[in-house]
This record gives sequence, C-alpha cells and structure tokens, in this order.
Amino acid sequence: MQTMIGVIGGSGLYQIEGLEGASWVQVETPWGQPSDELLVGRLDGVPMAFLPRHGRGHVQTPSSINYRANIDALKRLGCTDVVAVSAVGSLREDYRPGDFVLVDQYIDRTFAREKSFFGPGLVGHVGFAHPTCPRLSDTCAEAALAQGVTVHRGATYVAMEGPQFSTLAESRLYRSWGADVIGMTGMPEAKLAREAELCYACVAMVTDYDCWHPDHDSVDVAMVIRTLTQNAGHARGLVARLPALLGQDRAPCPHGCDRALDTAIMTAPDKRDPELLAKLDAVAGRVLP
Repeated sequence: MQTMIGVIGGSGLYQIEGLEGASWVQVETPWGQPSDELLVGRLDGVPMAFLPRHGRGHVQTPSSINYRANIDALKRLGCTDVVAVSAVGSLREDYRPGDFVLVDQYIDRTFAREKSFFGPGLVGHVGFAHPTCPRLSDTCAEAALAQGVTVHRGATYVAMEGPQFSTLAESRLYRSWGADVIGMTGMPEAKLAREAELCYACVAMVTDYDCWHPDHDSVDVAMVIRTLTQNAGHARGLVARLPALLGQDRAPCPHGCDRALDTAIMTAPDKRDPELLAKLDAVAGRVLP
C-alpha cells in the first residue's frame, strides 16, 4: 500500500512549501460538504491532502464543522494517515504557550455533533481505548523535535463544545481530572478517523493557559491568533518532514488502526439498511459488501 498523508489544520498550513502539482479539489461525500475544498499534491514523492478544518477564512464554528464529511473526504481520496493540527489551551504549568503536545487520550464533553458514521440499520462499535496511533504520533514528535520546538508526549485532551471559552470553575474541574490540554475540535474527529480505519495523530499547539492560571489574563481570540501565527512556521516544518519519515510504502499499522472494523459490525447482513450501507462505501468498504 502507498502512504498518503492527510493533514487537518488551520490557516498557517495553507502554504505547504514544495507541494508538487498542488491544486484545490472539491470532494463530494454522502455526508454532505466538507469544510472546504482540499489542497492535494505530492511532497517528496508522497501524496498529501490538506483540509482547512474551519474552511478558508475560518467560517465554520467548532460545532458546525461537518466532521463526518471531512473524514470521509480524506478516506475517499486515499489517505492512510491523518495528522490533525489543533490549537489548545494548557491546563498545566509546564505546558507553555508555543509548546507542541502529542495527544494520546481524550475526554469528550461535546454534545451537539454527529459522532459516528454508523446508526440505526447498521450498528458498529469500534475499540477506542487508545484513540491515537502511537506510530504516527512518534513520527510527529520526531518531526516537531527536528523543528526545535518543545514537545510533550502522552497528554489528555478535554474536548468542549464551545464556542465560548471555559468558565474558571470548569477549567479548575478539568485540571482536577488530570487533563492536560483543552480544545473544541478534537472530538468527534478522532472517533470518526478510527471508524474510517485511518491512523490518526493530534499535534496540539498550546496558545494560552486557559483561564485557571492566576498570573495570566483570561484567554481571548487575539492571544490565540498571536501564538498561532508564531507557531505557523513550525507547524509547516513539521508537516514538511512527514513524507521522509513515513516513507512512500506503507506496511499495515502495528497497532491495528487500519483494521478497526474487523470485529465492529453488529447488524446481521440481511437486516442492514441499504441507504446507510451505500453511504459507508469509502469509510467501511473494506468490510462491507
């Protein structure tokens, strides 16, 4: 199998230096429209697709993003590995603005989003004890360290609904749970990537200390944008290093991300909803007839 890297991120990644044959393409999905067209090309001989999570110009809220269409579009294009670059607030003193964090666990506090490709008429349950791919996360950590940024491994991400930032009481609560960072877009993106049998890694860029920190002002948009702008070059550099680290030829994932549906489908073949079955052609075509 050939490696194809999918990158989900923000405005700082729109320009990927060295992306050969780059063009914006529209991908139709049975789940509706993705956030935007996808920038597709080749980097160091490896196919790559970039998807602006909020759309160019940041037009989608964390709750209005069509996460199912986004993941389906990446899968439909042939992506095998998805790297999600996200802005987060820090819930720890030692996770400072400007640091990069490789997430490996989530606490899902979202409530207004479609969280699964499966549903009535075709029920599926994937394992999600380990939500991100250790192999892909290791690769991202190596690429980030090569950029000279501070990198933290093994973090828990609280996904909140938003669009408002946390109250002080909420921020203190999440710290008491042992969470490390907080953001608004990590879920259900990671859940859907697992259902689509995609290796998924989350590179979280710390922009602020949320509102718990007594020595820092409460988070605001200007603070977030300022730190994101400063980190954009490092994020682009990280992405640029991925093709050489992952290689063109892709072996099966040693952690089974690409076989997540092997034992997930519960509905008997003769009871499956034909309409939902058709919509799952890209996501679950490997296991569904």
